[in-house]
Amino acid sequence: MRILHVSKALVVGAYQAKMEALAALPDVELTVAVPPSWKDERGIQLLEVVHTEGYELWTLPMIFNGSFHLHFYPGLHRLLDAVRPDLLHFDEEPYNLATAYAALLAHRAGAHFVFFTWQNLQRAYPVPFSWFERLVYRLSDHAIVGNRDAGHVLQAKGYAGPLTVIPQFGVDPERFRPASRDPARPFTIGYAGRFVEEKGLLVLLAALAALPGEWQFVARGSGPLEPTLLARAAELDLSARVRFRPPLPSTQMASFYQSLDLVVLPSLTRPNWKEQFGRVLVEAMACGVPPVGSASGEIPNVIGDAGVVVAEGDAEALRAAITHLMADPGRRMWLSARGRQRVLAHFTQAQIARRTWQVYREVLGLPTVAG
Repeated sequence: MRILHVSKALVVGAYQAKMEALAALPDVELTVAVPPSWKDERGIQLLEVVHTEGYELWTLPMIFNGSFHLHFYPGLHRLLDAVRPDLLHFDEEPYNLATAYAALLAHRAGAHFVFFTWQNLQRAYPVPFSWFERLVYRLSDHAIVGNRDAGHVLQAKGYAGPLTVIPQFGVDPERFRPASRDPARPFTIGYAGRFVEEKGLLVLLAALAALPGEWQFVARGSGPLEPTLLARAAELDLSARVRFRPPLPSTQMASFYQSLDLVVLPSLTRPNWKEQFGRVLVEAMACGVPPVGSASGEIPNVIGDAGVVVAEGDAEALRAAITHLMADPGRRMWLSARGRQRVLAHFTQAQIARRTWQVYREVLGLPTVAG
């Protein structure tokens, strides 16, 4: 089966390991198209070419880079003509211009169409985005949703086709693995991701303000909230213990997690957003780092029994959870093992690639394969 997979998320090199795993499965002839960069509130993420074994990688120029709803690939029709895929897998929300344009092109080319969505809040979009959404629902053969709530949202909004819950990307357990702790460093709490209000970082600083013992906090990322975070840390007399550092290349993230004793994701649900997955959680868990997360969105389903979940926005509960884990190395060790086990059972790149491959086989009318 000839598969064309288009994804702006695949500018991140570590994510490309899923494509290698997919290309290694039986009967797959895979072409992957990515833009040369993607721009958001964190800045510009340039394409990292890291995992390209077994498939063909194309760089596909994008118009309106940085516009989540209006970006699209003007050269996609030429790529479809060159590849002539049986199925176009488009990693994009159904209400975006890029997805509607891709669905139309796939329909005209006689290719099956699969889209991906993270959207776990039911929202009504104005014209023309509501038109895009209805068109994509009508022309799609299957939807892949990144979390359970996203499936409920699709069905409530009128999508009547088949759908499967599969996270967009998994973790390479060989790269993300436990490592020996440096006994000389203090207890280290970490965060990775966007520096924005909805990630709960101001709540985390409030929790850290009265945290007892010897500890340090390191955040890796970027975003518009950074000046506010630095000012708040100074107000709380935390500047000596709290560091906000630039994001790392995806290939260096494993070493960051391996330097931590605990990872925290205190996300806050907002009218237009709630946590869709929390990739930092599975990457840290793969490295044997216990997670503490809020109850926002998909976080409790990702953590399962491998960490601690607290109420959103509750700095006292967050401080208590961190304090208890700091004081109980036996509990941390147990959660470390549970987290690694949970990732190996549910969140590896190979498993997610295989589940995606099963969707392709279903769409193309091929026999299902056990496992």
